Amino acid sequence: MQGTAVAGVLGKTALFGSLSQTDRLQVAGRLRPMSFKAGQTIFSRGDAGTEIFIVNQGRGRLSVLSAEGRALSFKLAGPGDIFGEVAVLDGGTRSADAIAVTRVTVLALTQARIEQLLASNPRVARAAIAYLCGRLRQTSEQAESIALHPIEVRIARFLLARLKVRDGSREAARITVDLGFTQSELASPVGASRQKVNAALATLDAVGAVKRAGKQFVCSPAQLIRLTTSAGSDA
Repeated sequence: MQGTAVAGVLGKTALFGSLSQTDRLQVAGRLRPMSFKAGQTIFSRGDAGTEIFIVNQGRGRLSVLSAEGRALSFKLAGPGDIFGEVAVLDGGTRSADAIAVTRVTVLALTQARIEQLLASNPRVARAAIAYLCGRLRQTSEQAESIALHPIEVRIARFLLARLKVRDGSREAARITVDLGFTQSELASPVGASRQKVNAALATLDAVGAVKRAGKQFVCSPAQLIRLTTSAGSDA
């Protein structure tokens, strides 16, 4: 990929999207393309964090193992998504496993090169701080949601977050979102058991908010927003 094309990819990411074209070109010059076959391990939990990955094509799955040895997926990274950034930025180890769901091509930024960028370009440093603060806010909101809201509202918020990323048109009557994992695997990101998630999805189905089709969810944004809004007014 040429520099301008890579800069365009960076412009769609949460980490580098706020930068100017000039700054994105500077970042683009430090990236290297990599590819992984479907089913290939990208990194494992406990590995050293050596690179940040930006997905260009395909999908990767981030997961952790439960106490029973079952893989619990909590994120599906698609085009424009970034993963592996925390261990690189804080110098720690990987906190999850990353597997290529499909053949996936990424742009990789090594720890040494991101450190050079942070030291030499204050705008990149500010973008990194803003990105990490956004991640912290999301984590705080997730913890608050688990503590204060019923499971149906947690699922509604989770799906709305996915719709915002994948399709900005919330006014559409129905939007199909492919989470890349089963309804049972929703248990991890919404903080509930598999049985409670299944029961909550049945409730959402009954009120017309969500229709399930394998790993796809056909959502009514209006119904989902109504659920989250009524929950906020009841608090």
